[in-house]
Amino acid sequence: MTNSSLKNQTETYLNHLCLEIPTRRVGTEGNQAANKFIADAFESFGFEVERQPIECIDWIEKGASLSLNGEQFQVFVGPFSPGCQIEAPLAVVSTVKDLESADIHDKILLLRGEIASEQLMPKNFPFYNPDEHQRIIRLLETKGPAAVISATGRNPELAGAVYPFPLIEDGDFDIPSAYMTEEEGARLASRVNEMAALVIQAERCPSTGVNLAARKGRTDTRVVISAHMDAKDNTPGALDNAAGVIVLLLLAELLQDYEGELGIELVPFNGEDHYSAAGEIAYLKANEGRLNEILLNINIDAAGYHGKKNVYSLYECPDEVVGLIQKTFKAGKTLDEGEPWYQGDHMVFAMQGVPALAITSESFMEIETKFAHTPKDRPELVDCEQLVEVAIALNKLLLEIEKSQVS
Repeated sequence: MTNSSLKNQTETYLNHLCLEIPTRRVGTEGNQAANKFIADAFESFGFEVERQPIECIDWIEKGASLSLNGEQFQVFVGPFSPGCQIEAPLAVVSTVKDLESADIHDKILLLRGEIASEQLMPKNFPFYNPDEHQRIIRLLETKGPAAVISATGRNPELAGAVYPFPLIEDGDFDIPSAYMTEEEGARLASRVNEMAALVIQAERCPSTGVNLAARKGRTDTRVVISAHMDAKDNTPGALDNAAGVIVLLLLAELLQDYEGELGIELVPFNGEDHYSAAGEIAYLKANEGRLNEILLNINIDAAGYHGKKNVYSLYECPDEVVGLIQKTFKAGKTLDEGEPWYQGDHMVFAMQGVPALAITSESFMEIETKFAHTPKDRPELVDCEQLVEVAIALNKLLLEIEKSQVS
């Protein structure tokens, strides 16, 4: 098996996951097709694959319209919003304090300014949910506006490169929602108290999916290598995160003849870019009481950015594990140590006290600001040779960890 053949395989994987499959959003046929492709590949390399079922919703939208006295305003449907056809007075709120005192019941509410500066975490999201976000959601649900429109700018840390970004992206939030640019929001805000007509054409559809876990070797002492396979709507999701999944597939091929004692588990999480994190929750449920068996989680996200170097960061790792990682990566000259980041699935493990290693691009924030969650995140951004190098480095690291366990 040569680096050249692995590179060719990488290109094939990349084109299939990003171009031949129309979407990898959780609950869609594309997501199901991608998971079948990944599972079939794992099994062809001799891995035993567990399919952890998840319940989710598919969602169909056909646009939205907003008008006041015949004047049209451009709005976009909030992801997972229910549909509606509403005529109601317009209310405008810019701060949480104003929201507490505002009369917004059965009105179309415009959120703009400070209160709309950061995407709200979904109300039931289990891993990161600031009190301020929960407070805003509770106020909206208690006060009962007929619909919520948000005027937003950019928020790459939570929403990627999308402009404007949807303030609300939550299938558990049942108030119809839409969003618009800051400029359009300023124009709309001048029409406070006027009657507004909002139409959202959207429908939630119950669906199912799976979260995969592919295994070789022992189950009681194992290393878990993960990379989320899902993607947002309207993006090929090349760097975010077909690239990470491809590292898992390459690693599976490199390990096809592995018969060692160390347990190896490959997990393409199905939910990192989804409001419900259904795949992560399914995995934790399946491993309840067994997370202490995991020696290390290795998570790959947004690696292989063309022209940039890949870097790693460590979380909750004991000194002996740190030493093995640094020694292996230094010898291979493939990865340098970089700054910590907290938006990936490695935090699912680190928050439970499991040692974690995250691999991404040194220009992670550039990816988030320019490409993530948009149609621009295409295969041309990915350096296939870099993904091969990461897979080879991880294969060597796994063998070093096995040696340390046997000795």
